[in-house]
Amino acid sequence: MKKRALISVSDKSGIVEFAKKLSDLGYEIISTGGTKKALEEQQIPVIGVSEVTGFPEILEGRVKTLNPYIHGGLLAKFAEKSHQEELAEHDIEPIHIVCVNLYPFQQTIAKPDVTVEDAIENIDIGGPTMLRAAAKNHEYVTVVVDPADYNVVVEEVQNKGETSIKTRRKLAAKVFRHTAAYDAMIAEYMTELAEEETPEKLTVTYELKQSLRYGENPHQKAAFYRKPLGSVFSIANATQLHGKELSYNNINDADAALQIVKEFTEPAAVAVKHMNPCGVGTGEDVFNAFTRAFAADPVSIFGGIVAFNREVDKVTAEKLHEIFLEIVIAPSFSEEALGILTGKKNLRLLTIPFDEQAKAEMKLTSIEGGLLVQEQDRFSLKEASISVPTKREPTDEEWKALEFGWKIVKHVKSNAIVVNSENMTLGIGAGQMNRVGAANIALEQANTKANGAVLASDAFFPMDDTVEAAAKAGITAIIQPGGSIRDEDSIKKADEYGIAMVFTGVRHFKH
Repeated sequence: MKKRALISVSDKSGIVEFAKKLSDLGYEIISTGGTKKALEEQQIPVIGVSEVTGFPEILEGRVKTLNPYIHGGLLAKFAEKSHQEELAEHDIEPIHIVCVNLYPFQQTIAKPDVTVEDAIENIDIGGPTMLRAAAKNHEYVTVVVDPADYNVVVEEVQNKGETSIKTRRKLAAKVFRHTAAYDAMIAEYMTELAEEETPEKLTVTYELKQSLRYGENPHQKAAFYRKPLGSVFSIANATQLHGKELSYNNINDADAALQIVKEFTEPAAVAVKHMNPCGVGTGEDVFNAFTRAFAADPVSIFGGIVAFNREVDKVTAEKLHEIFLEIVIAPSFSEEALGILTGKKNLRLLTIPFDEQAKAEMKLTSIEGGLLVQEQDRFSLKEASISVPTKREPTDEEWKALEFGWKIVKHVKSNAIVVNSENMTLGIGAGQMNRVGAANIALEQANTKANGAVLASDAFFPMDDTVEAAAKAGITAIIQPGGSIRDEDSIKKADEYGIAMVFTGVRHFKH
């Protein structure tokens, strides 16, 4: 039986070499358009698809391979007599190898000035159809979508005369993943274009960035996937300059640190441990900011992750070098800072382009058997409906401190309480089952520094006990959402102690 290979690719990496080897092995090459031209230029014998179908390409190339002379050759069961007879009756030749990759839809919509018309024209129809047909018929047909697999196919054909069923099945599975991902990107683009907020089907696709040694614990398997065209301002698109490979927990903690440091325009340093901030500081420079973040909790920062929103300089690097840290994240590191920090073999150094805007993305949270989808919590104090229900209003200094605390408490696991000054955290109570418990942890950590500080709560006070505890510790101002049926009790308690209290009208639960 004469063997044919159909080759039609947008990405022509390695295609000439692949086609030549197949031709040398006795395969008749069928091709289209630009691929045909590229092969002919290298003197590789090639037959045009129109010669096979007896029909010209029409509609500006939109229709060329959608033809029984192509798909009959792709979908026939070569070992089945009735299929052989039908092929012979209609003079259709079987196609044994299909090598196709698709119009560059992802690259097209990534262009900042892309038009809808251009995006639509780069939705491939014939390519996915040929790939799916060949993959369905992988018992007989070898289908290749990835240039990385060209050598595998050639070597098996050279050594065994054909590819193994195991290889064909693996390649077919890759094809279905590829076309599913391709369609998912188109579906996402069209859904956004149609301004659908909650479509009846949610299709998402991610690309493997890194296989991980394990998950949260050594007995759990894990991997790290990146969203195509996802936010550049993210851990998924960070550049690692130094250190060990990132772990599952590293990635989660690094993301948490990045989300907090994004809140600030002034120089800021954020230390994170187990997804919660343990110290946050701002200052006139990164050294000053880190000094405050470190002083906020010099115990918990041990083994933590630190993120900066400015370049790490020599003096800051020297201070970082004194501490055991897992990761340091920054827009950049000075040459001197790199020289100091790379002296620690395992310390991971990541850079992220802080000059990029964070892309608005939905937050996906998996549960067993399902997926929760929500907007990211980007709500800021500037958008809130601020009110001051107490007799005393905050001073200018207290307002600055309250705004600082409100930025932090949003990123602390609920129930959450933050005690802070205007430029550093003093105590953080995270993930407690009741609010006064979280307050007690934060106030105890702040100790005497709570005297004259402010307190931020991610949700309202169900009773006045948190205000009572804050007042006894010396807190002078509180920021909270308000909205409890017992708000009046908390207001009265604040007035009793001369505390200024701000209601934002917005809660920041984080589970």
